[in-house]
Amino acid sequence: MPAILFGSISTLADTSEIQRDAFNRAFAEHGLDWTWDQEEYAGLLGSNGGRDRVAAYAADRGETVDADAVHATKSRIYQETLRSTDVAPRAGVVETFRSAKEQGLKVGLVTTTSADNVAALGDALAGKVDFAEFDVVVDESKVGARKPDAEAYSYALAQIGAHASEAVAIEDNLGGVESAKAAGVPVVAFPNGNTVTHDFGDVRRVDALDLADLRR
Repeated sequence: MPAILFGSISTLADTSEIQRDAFNRAFAEHGLDWTWDQEEYAGLLGSNGGRDRVAAYAADRGETVDADAVHATKSRIYQETLRSTDVAPRAGVVETFRSAKEQGLKVGLVTTTSADNVAALGDALAGKVDFAEFDVVVDESKVGARKPDAEAYSYALAQIGAHASEAVAIEDNLGGVESAKAAGVPVVAFPNGNTVTHDFGDVRRVDALDLADLRR
């Protein structure tokens, strides 16, 4: 196994509730009487892409909303919150990252969120996870299609010169799992606080990361 590929921001640090709060604060800023509670938000996470999630929600309610503007506000709030909050890496992330690097494995972050969101998390985790040590970082600017499309993983594998069957992906949501599968990458589900109730089918779930376990 030459590569460990973290599939989203929340596989490194569980920021899902920060995301939900940022959406709700953005709705308020835009004069929308929407509030996503945890149960509703968990249901909405079956699809990827916050902007598309906002647009679909508005369409379902028969409302006209500038989804791009709302999502831009949400992203600003999310990034500001990350940089002002004590964000902790998830269980086993630091140890897995360090052990993988010590053993000569490639380590990547393969997401289709924005580069600004990735940078904000990198700042939040400074001193705990050094983003400069990633061998590849994929964000939405690097690919033309969002997850669940396979492109993000295919791009990452090409960048590090690894074959799909020799890598393992760590994903926290259904779209990410589908993306890894579509690229032929074996995947482990590491659900966050808002995807823990999702059905990942035949994909093995873990509550903490351990490199020896992933290598098996």
